[in-house]
Amino acid sequence: MGEMKAVPAVPLPTLTDVNDLGKPWRWEEDGLTVTRTSPWSPPGCHPVGCGLKLYVDDEGKLVKVEGDENHPITQGRLCVRCLTLKDYIYNPSRITYPMKRAKEFRGQNDKWERCDWEEAIDIIEENYRKITAEFGRESIVCFAGTGREGGTLGPWHTYMLCSPNYCYTQSGYACYVPRMAAAAYNIGSPYPEIDYAGGLEGRFDDPKFEVPECIVVWGKAPLASNPDGFFGHALCDLMRRGSRLIVVDPRANWLSTRADYHLRLRPGTDTALAMAMLNVIIEEDLYDHDFVEYWCYGFEELAERVKTMPAEKAAEICGIDVDKIKNAARMYANASPASIQWGLAFDQKANGMQLSHSVICLMAITGNLDIPGGQILGDASAGQNESGFGFEEGLGKELIAKMIGLHEYPAYANTILNAHADLTLRAMETGEPYPIKMGFYAGNNLMSCTSAEPKRWHDAMVKTLDFCFTVDCFMTPSAQATCDIFLPLATSAEEDGVEFAHYGATPVGTGFMNKALSVGECKTDMETCLEVGKRLNPHMWKDYNDVYDFIDHLRLFKKHHFKDVAKEVYVLSGCDYYKYETGRLRPDGQLGFNTPSGRVELYSTIFQQFGEDPLPYYEEPAYSPVQTPELMKDYPFVLTTGARTFAFFHSENRQIPFCRELNPDPLVEINPKRAAELGIADGQWCEVWNQFGSCKMKAKVSAIVDENTLHCQHGWWFPEDDPDEPNLYGTFRSNVNNLVPNFHFGKLGFGAPFKCMIANIKPIKESYDTDMQEVWTKFKREDQ
Repeated sequence: MGEMKAVPAVPLPTLTDVNDLGKPWRWEEDGLTVTRTSPWSPPGCHPVGCGLKLYVDDEGKLVKVEGDENHPITQGRLCVRCLTLKDYIYNPSRITYPMKRAKEFRGQNDKWERCDWEEAIDIIEENYRKITAEFGRESIVCFAGTGREGGTLGPWHTYMLCSPNYCYTQSGYACYVPRMAAAAYNIGSPYPEIDYAGGLEGRFDDPKFEVPECIVVWGKAPLASNPDGFFGHALCDLMRRGSRLIVVDPRANWLSTRADYHLRLRPGTDTALAMAMLNVIIEEDLYDHDFVEYWCYGFEELAERVKTMPAEKAAEICGIDVDKIKNAARMYANASPASIQWGLAFDQKANGMQLSHSVICLMAITGNLDIPGGQILGDASAGQNESGFGFEEGLGKELIAKMIGLHEYPAYANTILNAHADLTLRAMETGEPYPIKMGFYAGNNLMSCTSAEPKRWHDAMVKTLDFCFTVDCFMTPSAQATCDIFLPLATSAEEDGVEFAHYGATPVGTGFMNKALSVGECKTDMETCLEVGKRLNPHMWKDYNDVYDFIDHLRLFKKHHFKDVAKEVYVLSGCDYYKYETGRLRPDGQLGFNTPSGRVELYSTIFQQFGEDPLPYYEEPAYSPVQTPELMKDYPFVLTTGARTFAFFHSENRQIPFCRELNPDPLVEINPKRAAELGIADGQWCEVWNQFGSCKMKAKVSAIVDENTLHCQHGWWFPEDDPDEPNLYGTFRSNVNNLVPNFHFGKLGFGAPFKCMIANIKPIKESYDTDMQEVWTKFKREDQ
């Protein structure tokens, strides 16, 4: 048990086969201009930079979208969000011109008035000058979402607003950054991703590459979401070449049904599982002695700590058979090479940093860091804090020191130069440490998607913001409730820009967006920041005549200018291994890892400096059958949320007909046995609730979840619904974030319980039942 078995490889198209097609970046075909591009967003996706071919007619209109066979990663494969790009661009509800509205008419859709860009920026400048004169630049918050253009927007917003408060509005920054911070602090490299030959010229057939024997997919949905810049179907490519899977997920999915082991744990208990796997590997002497001796710090302390979590104890905590835990640990440790793909579930619990630290330890003690087929690492220049470019220059040290949360949670705020989300909410509610008076939405629909207790965020923003503006493609509930100026945003088909796979943190590649068309008066994020920034803080923009000047400065393309290199569409980074042996992981050129000890820190000296336990430990979720047994009578289910779907990216694409057809309604997954006990039928509307709030979802009765678990989709609003206050497109009606509290993060400020709450469910007697009965009775009468 636990040993790897050979699987015959299935031949795949090689890069040579693909590149023989030899398409240039633009050409004419059948009266259409075809432009190759490698976009990120909008419409939303993670920074994979999938290859698109955009076919535009002589009137400048997009006719069709196809996958780009020349793209070395995606090789012509596209998701539904790319395939429906035409419907997104020409959707009748898209806004293609600037609009204004008086503050007293917020929440009223019919009060928007069309204006031109000059007037819109005049209004923004007038309010900026007035508010900063009275309250200072710290009174402005940039409410950031998942982001666009490969992560370049942070510095743009810094340059534009010169505020220290750039804030991703999800409690505990419970997305990507906790993993990134744990890796940066304990490996010295920002994001160890599985090696899928992404940066190699020969891809899977490159002589440097080795196919992973074992891949652990932990808390991630790669096929639906291309998470964190990883092209999800590369996992299928590796499976076809012989890679075997271990899947750690409370839900069953396509990958789990094809895994050797599906570790179906109770949501929120992952750290116990990781510690138990470490204990099995160490006790059974399955670890890499040489790597541990020469490149790890604190092994003996780690070994003692994980003895406190034997597999038997973890099995009881997690609800997994003990033999499955042991055999999965053996399978991973015996594989050579092996890799772990860690996902969002790591971040969405208060104990998430400890989980990330534990899994980093698994990667390290098995010797799978920075090796072919293991975990690839960026070199010393990778993953630079992009929001830091120009930060001190634009703000100065005195203003930076006013960043919300900097002193309370330096491990959070210093890592990403972001205001702490929960403390930003508190500042808006209380005026402490100072009042927040102006806002700007940067790719964020927080009331529908990212924020816990969204009505609380709504109330705080409506109460405190004297002025707010947004740049977007569509009106959103968040903008409708709080904004005074709406600036129209260009889609990825309408812009030139850059996309860095994995936000530049791993050695894969860079994609280039090549503009194929224009729509209305829409401008890109960068163009918007340039024009608004030149008004608000012209001293920051004196060296930049256009966006290309800034891209060339920011992205550091060495001898190449954007307009030249963009014609390549996608450029592979190249991937070198064993960089810790050559000094390429450290800025000083010394051997080892970029940590205080120069080694992978199993015993984290940086965690210790921040007042956190330097070793992994397990902590129960704040609300769970174990932590709060007294609440289980009222809330007998464990609630997990936000599993990715193929149709949507967070709250986007709800107005796209084909996407909506794939997923028409917000779904709650419930096990058939429990559904029968509660009288819930498949497709029936239900109420899901707990002590923090409730939402209405349509039941999907399925064994996808076990008898003790509910799963609710996230990001729901209804563009077809009443846009006005208090309805706001129904954004609070089916919003599972109503059930998730703020201020339940870990000691370092990271994490939130989006995936490990408790809840109850009941069927709703739908209002149309009686009407439908009357219709049916009338139909039968007429039929007779």
